[in-house]
Amino acid sequence: MTRQPLRLAILEAVSVLEEAGVPSPRVDAELLAAHLLGIERTRLGLVPLVDPAMIDAYRAMIAQRAKRIPLQYITGSTGMGEIDIEVGPGVFVPRPETELLLAWALAHLEGLQEHPPVVLDLCTGSGALALAIAHARPDAIVHAVELEPHALAWARRNAERCAAAGDTPILLHQGDVTDRNLLTALEGRVDVVVSNPPYIPEGTDLPPEVIEHDPHTALFGGPDGMSVIKPMVANIARWLRIGGAVGIEHDDTNGPLVAELFAQRRVFGEVTEHPDLAGRPRFVVARRVPTDVEARRARAQGEAGV
Repeated sequence: MTRQPLRLAILEAVSVLEEAGVPSPRVDAELLAAHLLGIERTRLGLVPLVDPAMIDAYRAMIAQRAKRIPLQYITGSTGMGEIDIEVGPGVFVPRPETELLLAWALAHLEGLQEHPPVVLDLCTGSGALALAIAHARPDAIVHAVELEPHALAWARRNAERCAAAGDTPILLHQGDVTDRNLLTALEGRVDVVVSNPPYIPEGTDLPPEVIEHDPHTALFGGPDGMSVIKPMVANIARWLRIGGAVGIEHDDTNGPLVAELFAQRRVFGEVTEHPDLAGRPRFVVARRVPTDVEARRARAQGEAGV
């Protein structure tokens, strides 16, 4: 059969996605074509003609996207840092904004060279943050916590794949990040805590790709979006070693509130709000500082040569 122009197929796809209300029809149409061809999106112009079978497969993928199925569910993966993460039904799709939290964590870890850093990723979902950190810092001991069994299965699958590719294996734990008895063995030992918890206030209007496909428990954090973050802060205080740091992603309406949660506790200092690329409040960081008692104890140990 006669080969057909790829450009025309993409134009047709853009029209279908526009009619379906997809927010970025051209980008999505090109990304799906590139995925199907196994090439970079920027190289689509080098493929003028394709087989009819490819056109049929492409139209089938476009039909899925027109139903507002997430692009990442159709391709089966998304990126985080320098790695690809497999995603699908039952797990939250990591957002590009979380790359900023990853960048902060890696920058903080650059200053930690005297011992293998201990990292804790709370509400890990697909394992994206934990695995991206482990890839970038193979010397790190990375723990990741997830409550939901379906999400944990995706995290385990991704962890096994990354380990098989040569990355340092991460340590996965099933548990509730608000549980006071969770991971007591890590108390005072963690250098960096990162978290992209459920933080959207209940009732928020969301696009079909999100509300119909991302797990409800991975999205919503109670009426104000803070039902997980508030109790989690107390646990973070006990996990972090003095000098350690935490970064928590949050809803863009809750930046000051999250910052205040840390500022109110004596064990946290250097509380800073960070915006995303659109300038919206996106994540808060803080450093674990010694209390007066801890500072006196450290001075006494130093004077005693301990």
